[in-house]
Amino acid sequence: MLPRYPRRQDIRQGVARLRRGGVIAYPTEGVWGLGCAPRRRRALRRILSLKGRPQKKGVLLAAGRTAETRRYWSAQGIDAELLTRFWPGTTLVCPAAPKAPFWIRGHHEGIAVRVSTHPAIAVLSRALGDAIVSTSANPAGQRPARDLRTLYRYFGRSLWVLPARLGGRRRPSRIVDARSGRVLRE
Repeated sequence: MLPRYPRRQDIRQGVARLRRGGVIAYPTEGVWGLGCAPRRRRALRRILSLKGRPQKKGVLLAAGRTAETRRYWSAQGIDAELLTRFWPGTTLVCPAAPKAPFWIRGHHEGIAVRVSTHPAIAVLSRALGDAIVSTSANPAGQRPARDLRTLYRYFGRSLWVLPARLGGRRRPSRIVDARSGRVLRE
């Protein structure tokens, strides 16, 4: 059985892998995620290759605190009350900051960001000092992995996994446009 919270040594190992440009699998609120450091373009290419996902779709960034995401998005046109209403937990599509890597955004003007309630994401992003690329752990067209058996079936055992339990959500996070407040995915 996986521990409820990630152990310190596992966090250290995950951060070391992310800093070296590695790809990891980690638990999120409802499914297993694939992640890398946002500024490691090769690592993101590996994730997209594993998933069979085109870069044009973009990926989201997740962190435990707003501060770890702040360099990637602009508050221009966003009501601060909206941020406090939806974070943590909801994925917000915010205007991309000028220095936000285009390989994260895909063919979108905005950038998807979630401040997470999951302890693995919170501790991992805090230790990294940055947000983490977050995309569901599944090949394109398949259901996201909700258990280790499925994760290993999809990607084999060579992918490093941060050992901790998934959160209790049954559905992916809601996605909301941060400027308009319009729900893009319930």
